Amino acid sequence: MAYRKTPAVEDRLTAARERLVDEAIAVVADVGWSQASVTAVAAAAGMSVGSVYQHFPSKAALAVEVFRRAAGREADVLGAVLRDGSGDPVERLTRAVTVFARRAMESRGVAYALLAAPSEPAVESARLEFRRRYRGMFAEVIREGVSGGLLPEQDPEVTAAALTGAIGEVLVDPLSGPADGADADRLVAELAAMSLRCAGAVPAQQPQ
Repeated sequence: MAYRKTPAVEDRLTAARERLVDEAIAVVADVGWSQASVTAVAAAAGMSVGSVYQHFPSKAALAVEVFRRAAGREADVLGAVLRDGSGDPVERLTRAVTVFARRAMESRGVAYALLAAPSEPAVESARLEFRRRYRGMFAEVIREGVSGGLLPEQDPEVTAAALTGAIGEVLVDPLSGPADGADADRLVAELAAMSLRCAGAVPAQQPQ
Protein backbone atom coordinates (compact mmCIF):
# COMPACT_ATOMS: atom_id res chain seq x y z
CA MET A 1 0.00 0.00 0.00
CA ALA A 2 1.33 3.40 -0.98
CA TYR A 3 2.07 5.77 1.89
CA ARG A 4 -0.40 8.63 2.17
CA LYS A 5 0.56 11.76 4.06
CA THR A 6 -1.73 12.63 6.96
CA PRO A 7 -3.28 16.13 7.16
CA ALA A 8 -0.84 16.99 9.96
CA VAL A 9 2.14 15.98 7.80
CA GLU A 10 0.75 17.93 4.85
CA ASP A 11 0.35 21.01 7.06
CA ARG A 12 3.95 20.74 8.27
CA LEU A 13 5.24 20.36 4.72
CA THR A 14 3.21 23.35 3.56
CA ALA A 15 4.46 25.47 6.47
CA ALA A 16 8.05 24.43 5.75
CA ARG A 17 7.67 25.27 2.07
CA GLU A 18 6.21 28.69 2.89
CA ARG A 19 9.06 29.44 5.29
CA LEU A 20 11.55 28.31 2.67
CA VAL A 21 10.12 30.59 -0.01
CA ASP A 22 9.93 33.57 2.35
CA GLU A 23 13.55 33.10 3.41
CA ALA A 24 14.59 32.66 -0.23
CA ILE A 25 12.96 35.98 -1.11
CA ALA A 26 15.02 37.64 1.63
CA VAL A 27 18.22 35.99 0.41
CA VAL A 28 17.60 37.05 -3.19
CA ALA A 29 16.85 40.60 -2.04
CA ASP A 30 20.15 40.65 -0.18
CA VAL A 31 22.55 39.01 -2.63
CA GLY A 32 20.73 38.71 -5.97
CA TRP A 33 19.74 35.69 -8.02
CA SER A 34 23.21 34.47 -8.92
CA GLN A 35 24.44 34.37 -5.32
CA ALA A 36 21.24 32.94 -3.85
CA SER A 37 22.49 29.37 -3.77
CA VAL A 38 20.44 26.49 -2.45
CA THR A 39 22.96 26.23 0.38
CA ALA A 40 22.44 29.89 1.35
CA VAL A 41 18.67 29.56 1.22
CA ALA A 42 18.72 26.36 3.24
CA ALA A 43 20.86 28.01 5.92
CA ALA A 44 18.55 31.02 6.10
CA ALA A 45 15.51 28.75 6.46
CA GLY A 46 17.20 26.53 9.05
CA MET A 47 16.95 23.49 6.77
CA SER A 48 19.33 21.02 5.20
CA VAL A 49 20.07 21.26 1.49
CA GLY A 50 18.36 17.90 1.08
CA SER A 51 15.19 19.28 2.66
CA VAL A 52 15.14 22.10 0.12
CA TYR A 53 15.25 19.55 -2.69
CA GLN A 54 12.32 17.73 -1.13
CA HIS A 55 10.24 20.82 -1.92
CA PHE A 56 11.87 21.93 -5.19
CA PRO A 57 13.62 19.69 -7.74
CA SER A 58 16.20 22.33 -8.69
CA LYS A 59 17.51 25.79 -7.91
CA ALA A 60 15.70 27.05 -11.03
CA ALA A 61 12.36 25.73 -9.77
CA LEU A 62 12.90 27.44 -6.42
CA ALA A 63 13.93 30.68 -8.13
CA VAL A 64 10.81 30.72 -10.29
CA GLU A 65 8.59 30.15 -7.26
CA VAL A 66 10.38 32.94 -5.40
CA PHE A 67 9.88 35.29 -8.33
CA ARG A 68 6.23 34.36 -8.80
CA ARG A 69 5.50 34.76 -5.11
CA ALA A 70 7.19 38.15 -4.73
CA ALA A 71 5.98 39.53 -8.07
CA GLY A 72 2.50 38.19 -7.43
CA ARG A 73 2.24 40.20 -4.22
CA GLU A 74 3.14 43.40 -6.06
CA ALA A 75 0.78 42.64 -8.93
CA ASP A 76 -2.05 41.98 -6.48
CA VAL A 77 -1.49 45.32 -4.75
CA LEU A 78 -1.30 47.16 -8.08
CA GLY A 79 -4.47 45.47 -9.32
CA ALA A 80 -6.36 46.26 -6.12
CA VAL A 81 -5.56 49.97 -6.46
CA LEU A 82 -6.32 50.13 -10.18
CA ARG A 83 -9.65 48.36 -9.71
CA ASP A 84 -10.66 50.15 -6.53
CA GLY A 85 -14.17 51.52 -6.91
CA SER A 86 -13.26 54.90 -5.43
CA GLY A 87 -11.99 57.59 -7.77
CA ASP A 88 -12.01 57.92 -11.53
CA PRO A 89 -9.55 56.04 -13.77
CA VAL A 90 -7.02 58.89 -13.81
CA GLU A 91 -7.02 59.11 -10.02
CA ARG A 92 -6.64 55.34 -9.72
CA LEU A 93 -3.78 55.32 -12.22
CA THR A 94 -2.02 58.03 -10.20
CA ARG A 95 -2.50 56.14 -6.95
CA ALA A 96 -1.43 52.83 -8.46
CA VAL A 97 1.84 54.15 -9.87
CA THR A 98 2.51 56.00 -6.62
CA VAL A 99 1.88 52.90 -4.50
CA PHE A 100 3.93 50.66 -6.79
CA ALA A 101 6.89 53.04 -6.81
CA ARG A 102 6.80 53.66 -3.07
CA ARG A 103 6.69 49.95 -2.33
CA ALA A 104 9.66 49.46 -4.65
CA MET A 105 11.68 52.17 -2.93
CA GLU A 106 10.82 50.75 0.50
CA SER A 107 11.83 47.18 -0.48
CA ARG A 108 14.71 48.01 -2.75
CA GLY A 109 16.41 44.62 -2.82
CA VAL A 110 13.25 42.74 -3.70
CA ALA A 111 12.17 45.35 -6.24
CA TYR A 112 15.54 45.33 -8.01
CA ALA A 113 15.50 41.53 -8.13
CA LEU A 114 12.04 41.56 -9.66
CA LEU A 115 12.67 44.34 -12.17
CA ALA A 116 16.22 44.02 -13.39
CA ALA A 117 18.69 41.83 -11.53
CA PRO A 118 20.42 39.31 -13.83
CA SER A 119 18.80 35.90 -13.51
CA GLU A 120 18.56 32.54 -15.16
CA PRO A 121 16.29 31.92 -18.18
CA ALA A 122 13.44 30.44 -16.16
CA VAL A 123 13.18 33.60 -14.06
CA GLU A 124 13.44 35.81 -17.16
CA SER A 125 10.48 33.94 -18.60
CA ALA A 126 8.47 34.56 -15.43
CA ARG A 127 9.52 38.21 -15.50
CA LEU A 128 8.11 38.56 -19.01
CA GLU A 129 4.89 36.89 -17.92
CA PHE A 130 4.41 39.39 -15.11
CA ARG A 131 5.22 42.34 -17.37
CA ARG A 132 2.30 41.20 -19.51
CA ARG A 133 0.14 41.04 -16.39
CA TYR A 134 1.07 44.60 -15.38
CA ARG A 135 0.49 45.78 -18.93
CA GLY A 136 -2.97 44.22 -18.97
CA MET A 137 -3.98 46.00 -15.77
CA PHE A 138 -2.73 49.35 -17.01
CA ALA A 139 -4.53 48.84 -20.32
CA GLU A 140 -7.76 48.15 -18.48
CA VAL A 141 -7.76 51.43 -16.55
CA ILE A 142 -6.58 53.42 -19.59
CA ARG A 143 -9.38 51.92 -21.67
CA GLU A 144 -11.83 52.95 -18.97
CA GLY A 145 -10.42 56.48 -18.96
CA VAL A 146 -10.75 56.77 -22.73
CA SER A 147 -14.34 55.48 -22.63
CA GLY A 148 -15.21 58.02 -19.95
CA GLY A 149 -13.68 60.94 -21.84
CA LEU A 150 -10.97 61.48 -19.24
CA LEU A 151 -8.15 60.40 -21.53
CA PRO A 152 -7.66 61.09 -25.26
CA GLU A 153 -8.24 58.44 -27.89
CA GLN A 154 -5.32 56.02 -27.99
CA ASP A 155 -4.44 52.36 -28.16
CA PRO A 156 -4.59 51.31 -24.47
CA GLU A 157 -2.32 48.34 -25.08
CA VAL A 158 0.43 50.49 -26.59
CA THR A 159 0.21 53.07 -23.80
CA ALA A 160 0.15 50.33 -21.17
CA ALA A 161 3.25 48.71 -22.66
CA ALA A 162 5.03 52.07 -22.69
CA LEU A 163 4.06 52.69 -19.07
CA THR A 164 5.18 49.26 -17.93
CA GLY A 165 8.56 49.66 -19.57
CA ALA A 166 9.06 53.25 -18.47
CA ILE A 167 8.21 52.64 -14.84
CA GLY A 168 10.70 49.80 -14.62
CA GLU A 169 13.40 51.78 -16.43
CA VAL A 170 12.95 54.83 -14.20
CA LEU A 171 13.21 52.73 -11.04
CA VAL A 172 16.22 50.57 -11.92
CA ASP A 173 19.05 53.02 -11.22
CA PRO A 174 17.58 54.45 -7.99
CA LEU A 175 16.96 50.93 -6.70
CA SER A 176 20.58 49.96 -7.27
CA GLY A 177 21.97 53.00 -5.44
CA PRO A 178 21.95 54.24 -1.84
CA ALA A 179 18.61 55.06 -0.22
CA ASP A 180 17.59 58.71 0.16
CA GLY A 181 14.11 59.47 1.48
CA ALA A 182 13.82 62.93 -0.05
CA ASP A 183 15.05 61.75 -3.44
CA ALA A 184 12.65 58.80 -3.26
CA ASP A 185 9.69 61.10 -2.64
CA ARG A 186 10.63 63.29 -5.60
CA LEU A 187 11.11 60.27 -7.81
CA VAL A 188 7.71 58.81 -6.91
CA ALA A 189 5.98 62.13 -7.61
CA GLU A 190 7.78 62.55 -10.94
CA LEU A 191 7.01 58.98 -11.94
CA ALA A 192 3.29 59.43 -11.23
CA ALA A 193 3.23 62.68 -13.22
CA MET A 194 5.11 61.05 -16.12
CA SER A 195 2.58 58.22 -16.17
CA LEU A 196 -0.30 60.65 -16.52
CA ARG A 197 1.47 62.51 -19.32
CA CYS A 198 2.08 59.21 -21.08
CA ALA A 199 -1.65 58.46 -20.90
CA GLY A 200 -2.54 61.99 -22.02
CA ALA A 201 -3.82 63.39 -18.71
CA VAL A 202 -2.53 66.44 -16.89
CA PRO A 203 -2.04 65.84 -13.13
CA ALA A 204 -4.17 68.18 -11.03
CA GLN A 205 -1.69 67.95 -8.14
CA GLN A 206 1.30 65.98 -6.99
CA PRO A 207 0.27 62.65 -5.43
CA GLN A 208 0.24 62.53 -1.67
